[in-house]
Amino acid sequence: MIDGLRVIVTRPLAQAMPWVEALREAGFDAEALPLLDIEPVADLAPVREAWARVAGTVLVMFVSANAVQHFFAVQPDDTAWPLSALAGSTGPGTTAALQQAGLPAACIVEPLPGAAFDSEALWSRLKARNWQGQRVMVVRGEDGRDWLSEQLREAGAVVEHVAAYRRVSPTPDDNARALLAAAAAEPASHCWFFTSSEAVGHLRELARGVDWSRSRALATHLRIAQTARLAGFGDVRLVDSRPTAVVEAIAQIQAHS
Repeated sequence: MIDGLRVIVTRPLAQAMPWVEALREAGFDAEALPLLDIEPVADLAPVREAWARVAGTVLVMFVSANAVQHFFAVQPDDTAWPLSALAGSTGPGTTAALQQAGLPAACIVEPLPGAAFDSEALWSRLKARNWQGQRVMVVRGEDGRDWLSEQLREAGAVVEHVAAYRRVSPTPDDNARALLAAAAAEPASHCWFFTSSEAVGHLRELARGVDWSRSRALATHLRIAQTARLAGFGDVRLVDSRPTAVVEAIAQIQAHS
């Protein structure tokens, strides 16, 4: 392991562990401290019913891999994905989940190569289409960002939201509490990897009063970076969500530590 800096991955545990393993393979001290947990919504009936409307929808926008997994988990046995419907993705994790669900590449639309992995980059690719009167479904959590939906509505699309999962704050176990205590005691020796603004909020609740000004943070979107700065992180860097980019960013931090 490279000495001097521990990377804390804050994604839900199942998604955090591949990151932890990749970072360890790159030579970093990495640990998972999940600050989000993902659960199905309490009532799955509306999600099942939404499948009946996919055939009349031009675009089904999936905000994350979680959205894909929880939507396809209740796919009726007698309902196949219609080849006329596009599946929108903002990044490689969501695209991989769509492929694992069996969607052909021709049905998946994502940001162009080299673009950022976010709604703005996806909209840059979609906005040239004629959306007037076209039906769009956005599959997301119980709460979500409405920016892309607003763009589509302004372009004339008829947009509906389907909540397929919910984000909750996990209860830390003994290992998580010990890791949190170590990070609070030596903030300069830790780098936090945030992929959600809610994760930052949950950290503030778990560690009230902790001064994070000497700790580093990597954020995969501008709004997450802004939330981390508001939480008191002194060195916040915007990073591409690809593993190679994250490894490079951590290496740069390590080199200047």
